[in-house]
Amino acid sequence: MNKNNYAVIMAGGIGSRFWPMSKAIFPKQFLDILGTGETLIQQTFARLSRVCPAENILIVTNKNYKHLCLEQLPNVVEKNILCEPAMRNTAPCVAYAAFRIESENPEANMIIAASDHIITKEDEFVRVMNDCLELSAANDVLLTIGITPTRPDTGYGYVQFTEQGLATHKKVRKVKTFTEKPNQELALNFLDSGDFLWNSGMFVWCAKSINLAYRKHLRDMYDVFEEGKKYYNTDKEEEYIDRVFSACKNISIDYGIMEKSEKVYVYPASFGWSDLGTWGSLYTHLDLDENKNAVQGNGVNLYDSSDNIVKVPNDKLVVLQGLNGYIVVESEGTLLVCKKEDEQQIKQFVADIKQREN
Repeated sequence: MNKNNYAVIMAGGIGSRFWPMSKAIFPKQFLDILGTGETLIQQTFARLSRVCPAENILIVTNKNYKHLCLEQLPNVVEKNILCEPAMRNTAPCVAYAAFRIESENPEANMIIAASDHIITKEDEFVRVMNDCLELSAANDVLLTIGITPTRPDTGYGYVQFTEQGLATHKKVRKVKTFTEKPNQELALNFLDSGDFLWNSGMFVWCAKSINLAYRKHLRDMYDVFEEGKKYYNTDKEEEYIDRVFSACKNISIDYGIMEKSEKVYVYPASFGWSDLGTWGSLYTHLDLDENKNAVQGNGVNLYDSSDNIVKVPNDKLVVLQGLNGYIVVESEGTLLVCKKEDEQQIKQFVADIKQREN
């Protein structure tokens, strides 16, 4: 396995759209949402271990979740868990990891992956990642992984590509535009056009290339992490990050770098990817009964009900009658009943509850 290949797992989110199962003190990446016996972050780590040496996989997470990472990922050495003292979106997260990795290995190539995505065709995922790592090692490009869309999904971002291919790999196309979560009509147009892919939020590049992109497009952030090079892998690293991280701009890697750089290309892929961002996206991965209900919980009894997702503890007795198209979730005494079509409001529900409690 190539010692220059690294992976960064972004694991700092709180997964508020998966409330009430996912809470700030124990977010969804640390839960066995699918009932497989492995948490989402454990699945992600195992998958990336097929591409990169385990010692080259870094986890970037909130300081509050360090203990969960250590508990769930015993093969990760503690120094590879990079702790954010504050939530500042993905651009500072990636910058910290990229500068830390380049300080160790100037020839490093990096995969950036979320901790909570589902990949059902792992052999194809491994093939694509190896292909992308070879491309990033030989070309000064920023690769984003685009997923061939199967439906006009309004919950995903989209990447539009041009006819211009990478000289060494014609399938890899130059990116034209990024679009965040379009409405239904626009999503249909994207599908019909044939030149749009889902934005997976996975990236591949060499450490040098992404750090130069920070210097060009996010210079203040570049200066912060460039200055930190003298502290990385020393006992002063955590103190330095705690001091400077909160001052970083709250911006995503998409807005801060990918939409600005002229070196962005997209690699089209199909490996059973899903951004497990909502209860509705989970529904598509669960077994359904004859009435298209996805049920987790031994004590659930359904009558004249269809197209629901019900997830409750096994010792909870539940009877539902005449319910169609709903999310019903109970976790630690908190009950959510919400229309599936309105699931994007769950994040707002959580914010309202927090405001009332304060």
